[in-house]
Amino acid sequence: MSESKNPVNNSSSGLERAGGNGDLVQSDRFPDPGVPEHKPRLTDVDPKAAKRAERTVAILFGISCLGTIASLVAYFAVRPDGTVEGTRLSTQLLGIGLGVSLLGIAVAAIHWAKALMSNHEYIDERHPTATSPENREVAVAALQQGANDSGIARRGVLKGAVVSALALFPLTIAVPLVSSVGGDWNVSSFRHTLWTKGRRLAYDPSGRLIKAADLTIGSVAHVIPDVPEEERQTEEWITEKAKAVVLLVRLDPADLKSDHREGASYQGIVAYSKICTHVGCPVALYEQQTHHLLCPCHQSTFDISDGAKVVFGPAKRPLPQLPITVDDEGYLVAEDDFDEPIGPSYWERLK
Repeated sequence: MSESKNPVNNSSSGLERAGGNGDLVQSDRFPDPGVPEHKPRLTDVDPKAAKRAERTVAILFGISCLGTIASLVAYFAVRPDGTVEGTRLSTQLLGIGLGVSLLGIAVAAIHWAKALMSNHEYIDERHPTATSPENREVAVAALQQGANDSGIARRGVLKGAVVSALALFPLTIAVPLVSSVGGDWNVSSFRHTLWTKGRRLAYDPSGRLIKAADLTIGSVAHVIPDVPEEERQTEEWITEKAKAVVLLVRLDPADLKSDHREGASYQGIVAYSKICTHVGCPVALYEQQTHHLLCPCHQSTFDISDGAKVVFGPAKRPLPQLPITVDDEGYLVAEDDFDEPIGPSYWERLK
């Protein structure tokens, strides 16, 4: 028997089976469901509810303004004092102020749109785009209609609240930027760190000294210079520590492809700056099998077994290496400072 080639109509689903391949194709017989019946909101029918919603939006914008002011006060009143606790407190207060400022604007805008702006359904059929004067007039009229629907023209309180919130918020970014102009631009300070010949390596943050015998193959340690306790209490310590942080890794000496700096490692133990040479993020994600060190910010990848050379990502230079050896007591010590300035490139670099 020959198979019928006539399409079979499936009226219940609105689909047609075309040909003998069994494929379903869309039928043109679907009815247009139209726009659902409009259901007014409480604020559309109750002027008191609309007024309450307007007050709520204004209060939210006011909270945003307070958040902006609070962040500015925190910036000037709670400055980092050189300690970890002081820097953490300053950063947290700034973050809270910025968060409240942005959250106030966002929640106010959402509540305004849901409770006060027009929620009528509009149908705009698509036509070929043109740039005729008539179309431009229609676009301008649509924009004007949107402005009218927002109700901002007839709600003076909201207009003042949104303008105040949006005008104040940029100050949270502009003031710190402007106040930093004229600060310490001595880029030569990046040429030298606390590391000097004979300075011992210590675990971060405990400050416990490190012996080479403590490290097994595959061990990774976050390292800072060993300095007297009274020096750690100074305002300069946190800045100097940030420049001198080191990642210490012990490899099988047979896995070292190059030392990057002749004699700078000790029995497979290598030490490199944790500051990425791209934009200065902390490089601390170590993959033991490949000996790759990853920067989490922009995925620059360095090969610890090959002089911390760049194998992937936007960084252009290897990580600076700290030459190390051991002293008479078996503690790891620096033989000198880093072999080149730490951190990203800058205009006065000689290398």
